[in-house]
Amino acid sequence: MIANDSLEELFKDAAKRAADPLWVVMEKVNPEEPNPKAVPHIWRYEEMRPLLERAGRLVDTDRAERRVFMLINPGIGKLPYTTDTLYAGLQLILPGEIARAHRHTAFALRFIIEGGDAYTAVGGEKVLMNPGDLVLTPSFEYHDHGNETQTPMIWLDGLDVPLYQWLPVHFTNPYKDKRYPSEPAPQNSHLLYPWAEMQRQLDAMSGPFAEKRYVHRRTGGEISQTIGAQAERIDRGAHAPKRRETASSVYHVYRGKGKTQIGNQTIAWQKNDTFVVPAWYPFEHVNEGDETAYLFRYDDRPLLDAMAVYRSEAA
Repeated sequence: MIANDSLEELFKDAAKRAADPLWVVMEKVNPEEPNPKAVPHIWRYEEMRPLLERAGRLVDTDRAERRVFMLINPGIGKLPYTTDTLYAGLQLILPGEIARAHRHTAFALRFIIEGGDAYTAVGGEKVLMNPGDLVLTPSFEYHDHGNETQTPMIWLDGLDVPLYQWLPVHFTNPYKDKRYPSEPAPQNSHLLYPWAEMQRQLDAMSGPFAEKRYVHRRTGGEISQTIGAQAERIDRGAHAPKRRETASSVYHVYRGKGKTQIGNQTIAWQKNDTFVVPAWYPFEHVNEGDETAYLFRYDDRPLLDAMAVYRSEAA
């Protein structure tokens, strides 16, 4: 028994032993609903592209192994968070350049925005990339990028690196040469998912709104264990069902013009813009343009499915 004992003294003595009371932070540790740190936000291509152009003039590939602008969520305010679990960046490679070969623990995808027939070589397969294509870089495969054309190439990078801020097992190995030995990828490579192929599937689906997950050519499942992807079609004047889900998502506008209501915030978007929908925010897309709108999305649903914590509902 301690004379004149108090909660203040109890807490001080516990802190000396690297312990803290749970009961005073119970609501924070066990919230009533998901509470992501990320907030809805959009990166407008008309604003981001000039930054990439300037970087292309000021920074060569000897000074920047990957010439990328990270898309940092204002609600988190530090790298590498675009959402709480996903990273996005815009990468530029100029004619004649090579982004040297390396490999890393993180899974990566590339969604091609601008240019054509530059390449990503992954694990010995050299894949040519064109706008709308999805290119995969599996975990710990050596990969390099190169532009053997006469025009700049820009794409959206998507990685799961935020996960490794909590799981300290991520690292990168450079390859001994600039390029890893590679040959042209075979037809129907498991690394390449052309936009034309996805759009045909979307357009064959009935209704004013359609969505289709990308299916890995080898496994028949999601494109990775941590990140999945899908494409969405919204007909002119139509809207997508209002919903919310525990997955967080990065959206990129392949074509069209519209807006997305995310919680109490409205984000207007157009071709090549990138925006985020954090976990559990109700959201609804509306096509306000004169043509069919197409959206590309990647999300953390495979990870949540593996943990049996994915939830989705109409909002």
